Amino acid sequence: MQGLEEQEPTVRIRALKKDRVNFVLENVNLAFANSVRRVVMADIPTVAIDIVEIETNTTVLPDEFIAHRLGMIPLISTNCDEAIRYTRDCVCLAGCDFCTVRLLLHVACQDHTTMDVTSNHLEVLPPDTRGGFSEETEAPDNGEEISKRSEYFGHPVGKNDLKLPPVLICKIRKGQELRIRCIAKKGIAKEHAKWSPCSAISFEYDPHNKLRHTTYWFENDIRTEWPLSENAKEEEPERDDELFDYNAQPTKFYFEVETDGSLGPQEVVMKGLAELQTKLANLILGLKTQPELDMMANDEQATNGNIAENTWGTNAGGGGGTNASSGGGWTSSAWGGGTSPRGSGWGGGTSPRGAWGGTSPNRRNAWNATSPGGGGSGSGWGTGASAGWGSPDGQANGWTV
Repeated sequence: MQGLEEQEPTVRIRALKKDRVNFVLENVNLAFANSVRRVVMADIPTVAIDIVEIETNTTVLPDEFIAHRLGMIPLISTNCDEAIRYTRDCVCLAGCDFCTVRLLLHVACQDHTTMDVTSNHLEVLPPDTRGGFSEETEAPDNGEEISKRSEYFGHPVGKNDLKLPPVLICKIRKGQELRIRCIAKKGIAKEHAKWSPCSAISFEYDPHNKLRHTTYWFENDIRTEWPLSENAKEEEPERDDELFDYNAQPTKFYFEVETDGSLGPQEVVMKGLAELQTKLANLILGLKTQPELDMMANDEQATNGNIAENTWGTNAGGGGGTNASSGGGWTSSAWGGGTSPRGSGWGGGTSPRGAWGGTSPNRRNAWNATSPGGGGSGSGWGTGASAGWGSPDGQANGWTV
């Protein structure tokens, strides 16, 4: 279970259904597998009922009970990233068609039988329809979110599928009535569990307990309390004469992802991997120092061919300094000369040390320090190259640039 560091991760799908997927993830460590599980479970946006306005409720259940049940009803959220905005990112004041989905529930029992109020009774209002909402405002801008929604976006899961049973909200008798207005919003499960697209997600590794992670996790009989699963057929059992490797690490994981129907299993896994990649990219970017970020910006400008020539002149080579070789004055960099990848600040120079100072120990810097090895050694404020503004060994603040 080790020595696979150089192999690329692989995914093998064993079963794919409408609401679940079973796959094997190999050549990764336990931390990565658990990160995939957590991201898929809590960081994928969906649509769920967030605001409930109860106008009439003569049922036996209190308002809070019914509101909680409405919030836990899964709504179809296909292409949720582009089909709806977060309310915190929308420019409207009290909700609009671009950041909300509006639903109505009006059920009354007129006979002596017990009537089930289910999610199939929820009606989704089309855009630009008021429906009696008290704080409805028009969208102040034109967006493309509505055009990217599917036909049944925001509808309760199973409403248009006769094979799926609806979600029971409450039961009413003759003379009882329920009239509710709902507002569904976009969110993630870190805010509330109702936005989670998964009803269950799990993974297993080392079905034969070769790593002995569950050796002492039993009370009477380990064989009875830890029976072998179907995943045990994928691996060879441990031999009696096999030596135990204390450094072994699991590299093969058996995933089972079950969704609540708001998103398909394939979309859940792919969006989870994309979200994990984004989180790692933001982490790496946050660990970079300012000199590294400046170098990345300069490299990007050079690649795109966006490095503009000096506005005040391009060929002058004499005093006053109007090109990169003059050493001072107005140059092609921002207020200072130099072609250093770090970009000099207020002084000239082509030295990589020219952050705020001159180009050499023998030349006057921007603050008239002339001593070789003194204040004009090319550091930011005359404190030396070790201050982190112009390190000669290509390091700043402990990070190699």
